Amino acid sequence: MQAMLLTILGLALLGTLHAQDSIPVQTDFQQDKLTGRWYSIGLASNSNWFKEKRDLMKMCTTIISSTAEGNLEVTSTYPKGDQCVTRNSLYTKTEQPGRFSYTSPRWGSKHNIHVVDTNYEEYALVATQISKSTGSSTMVLLYSRTKELSPERLEMFTQFSREQGLTDDEILILPQTDKCMADAA
Repeated sequence: MQAMLLTILGLALLGTLHAQDSIPVQTDFQQDKLTGRWYSIGLASNSNWFKEKRDLMKMCTTIISSTAEGNLEVTSTYPKGDQCVTRNSLYTKTEQPGRFSYTSPRWGSKHNIHVVDTNYEEYALVATQISKSTGSSTMVLLYSRTKELSPERLEMFTQFSREQGLTDDEILILPQTDKCMADAA
């Protein structure tokens, strides 16, 4: 019985590691060039919270800065009802440049974050594998330095999201808004 349980746990761990390895990371990642203001243009996810909140979501502003330890401080400001909500996250660097980890203090979920592709001046594509006690999910974010991106970049985001197993109803180009855009410093 113990041997079977260990085999099942081993296979589950191997599957998790394989899923993490299947997400590429930006070649020659340069963290200092990723810092600054970004707009969240696209969001794709197969999580329950995304399915529940999808119709309420709008574009938001994200400020990325490096810490002295080489981690990323990520501050997102987004509209929620008639308020602007700011959420701060500390992405801890890993041994692989362009890959970070984060544990949500609120939900206890573990996030394996990959900066998949960026030219630093126009867009950044970020994929996250999220694990928690109730299961795992995938999230893909498309950031832009401006509030609009070319159709080619939007298609790249959609195609990459599909390659991660997300369906068209799990992929969203966020509606533009001016709300909470000025509040983010």
